[in-house]
Amino acid sequence: MLEINYILLIIGFLLLIKGADFFVDGSSKIARLLHVSPLLIGLTIVSFGTSAPEATVSITAAVHGTETVSLGNVVGSNIFNITLAIGVTALIYPLKVESATVRKEIPFTLLTCVALYVLISDMFLQNGTTNMLTRSDGIILLLFLLIFLNYIFEVARNDREQVLEKNISTSPKTWGKNIVLTIVGLAAIVFGGNLVVDSSTAIAYAWGMSETLAGLTIVAVGTSLPELVTSAAAALKKQSDIALGNIVGSSIFNILFVLGTTATISPLHISNKIFFDILIMILLTATLLLFSRSKYTIGRFEGFILVLCYVVYMVFIIIRN
Repeated sequence: MLEINYILLIIGFLLLIKGADFFVDGSSKIARLLHVSPLLIGLTIVSFGTSAPEATVSITAAVHGTETVSLGNVVGSNIFNITLAIGVTALIYPLKVESATVRKEIPFTLLTCVALYVLISDMFLQNGTTNMLTRSDGIILLLFLLIFLNYIFEVARNDREQVLEKNISTSPKTWGKNIVLTIVGLAAIVFGGNLVVDSSTAIAYAWGMSETLAGLTIVAVGTSLPELVTSAAAALKKQSDIALGNIVGSSIFNILFVLGTTATISPLHISNKIFFDILIMILLTATLLLFSRSKYTIGRFEGFILVLCYVVYMVFIIIRN
């Protein structure tokens, strides 16, 4: 039975890689047809699509009563995105950071991380008997998401006036081809991501890993592979805006939508261990903000540092658990 899981894991990886290739091609061409910047496509369509595995796993875990997997998955995924996904992508092709991304999107990511830490600190801030992410906390996170989406739509509206390209075919055939390419790529990413998560989780439990450790490592890495593969594919095509927008948007989406929806469906009991991991997530997001202000580029050196941070973090949590 375990051998089947290894086979499914390999199939999942193959679907992720090819799906990401289709998805980046289709979504970048749709951005041109809509006359909006690739960054906005990365922050919305691409990031929401690649976050589908996190949403599926976290919501399913909460419904089945395994809250530690749900929260650990989101926190672990964001740490993976901020360090390994951006780091590997920057090693492939240095990421140019638009000033608007530095001023607004990355700081907003940091704000959502801090907001999550505050919302779960019931024992410290409200003298509660236990720490929880309640339904009201989930609704607050979803309201933050609406604010972010409203901002994105306003930027998109203004962006259309600035990003105008000539000689772009807008025939129904062109639209249809790119939409089909994007949908097929997204379907392969989601299905491949689910295969990777299911098979890797079964393998992890067979090795005797705890739910918290599995959520922070195997499940988090599995559900974040779409972000890594998609951003790496975008970097190889020198679409750095899509690469960075995908990761930043996914990190915001993971906390606001995934945890917001999960907590609204089923309140999450918070393990004391996860507080340290959330602090690490906050510090790493602040580090990303500092790196992005360095000549508005995340270069190969910064990428190497981020990858090294993830390796050190993984070694630590494996020893801790």
